Amino acid sequence: MGSVLVLNASYEPLNVTSWRRATVMVLKGKAEGLEHSPGRQLRPGLGLPTVIRLRQFVRVPFRPLPLTRRNVFHRDGHRCQYCGSSSERLSIDHVLPRSRGGSNSWDNVTTACLRCNVHKGNRTPKEASMPLHSAPRRPVSGAVFEAQRQMANGGHREWAKYVDGWEEPLAS
Repeated sequence: MGSVLVLNASYEPLNVTSWRRATVMVLKGKAEGLEHSPGRQLRPGLGLPTVIRLRQFVRVPFRPLPLTRRNVFHRDGHRCQYCGSSSERLSIDHVLPRSRGGSNSWDNVTTACLRCNVHKGNRTPKEASMPLHSAPRRPVSGAVFEAQRQMANGGHREWAKYVDGWEEPLAS
């Protein structure tokens, strides 16, 4: 039936969970439903939640988002950061090549099409005269990142007002 965005008592996104778990939390009084799926009810008077808010604040330890190909592609909108193409096969490029001391970190990797990656080679973007469309950076929390990913895939538009930095993807 779908995913549910879980907000802390302060309206900060915590995670994305199943509708079943979210419904149990609402029924036990641990959370309140803020948004519900239109026209879908679990039983009369109980709508299917799409956004819930915990009644008590929960302190969550910081867990960094793992650096994976999938997460880098999502962060960069599945577009080459040099030419802007989304139609070609994409790869991961190190802004400062690893052979020249570059690290395998969020702020040194970016999405590039194969043509741009080969053209850039073992040079920096400045040396290759290939400026980046956007500077690579570490994404925000994992909950926000996951919520943005699901919204970008065409679902859960009602989550946008709870997730900072959400922008409608550009039509390709």
